[in-house]
Amino acid sequence: MERVRMLVVEPSSTAPVGRLGEWLSEAGAELDVVRAPQIPAPATLDEYDALVVMGGGMGALDDLEHPWLADVRALLSAAVSRQLPVLAICLGAQLLAAATGGRVAPIKKGPEVGTLLVAKRDSAAEDPLLGPLPLTPDVMQFHNDEVVRLPPSAQLLASSPACENQAFRVGICAYALQFHIETTTERVFDWVATMPEAAGAARPGQLESAHLDEFHADLAETWEPVAQRFVQLAATPLDQRRGTRALPMA
Repeated sequence: MERVRMLVVEPSSTAPVGRLGEWLSEAGAELDVVRAPQIPAPATLDEYDALVVMGGGMGALDDLEHPWLADVRALLSAAVSRQLPVLAICLGAQLLAAATGGRVAPIKKGPEVGTLLVAKRDSAAEDPLLGPLPLTPDVMQFHNDEVVRLPPSAQLLASSPACENQAFRVGICAYALQFHIETTTERVFDWVATMPEAAGAARPGQLESAHLDEFHADLAETWEPVAQRFVQLAATPLDQRRGTRALPMA
């Protein structure tokens, strides 16, 4: 497989691409990482095989405080229009939804935080990226907002009791994950220190060091193959992606 180029947008220094970046690189991707407010124009996507957008503490529509969010949404909209593979994490997922006709709002029951499970929907069974996942994979949740209405072209792939729209695909290859797969124990501790009110929503013991270390080992076992499949997807010509229901198992 030829090396593929991916543009990685980090809306915040507090939520870098982290281990996900390592997995993508090890699978054969060349990453160009940019951090807000330095958001490239949509035309820049001509140089890339895929787009990755990470998380951050701001809201998806907080344009008054962060005017560059409109640039990220434009980039995501352009990627979907070009049928460029997208992997959008947490805030990135909300930005993808907002950019393509969905709606984002605060979670009515309060923050969803902790080492939790999401449940695959039946529609995910044949999905090339998420289909091989376990039925209830472990994920890290740490968010105050959620996607309350999916974009018209979206397919729901995973849900949780607190937030229905946990994972979805827009078009043929733009993926949104409301949760985190890129974290480390140290990164979670940073979030706990800077967002103690949200961290208080986690169940007892879920944000302790020993538990987080064990959790992240399991997280890597489950989600590194997804990163590998995303690289395979980015390396697949567009005409083949349109007609392919599954990728080789990583």
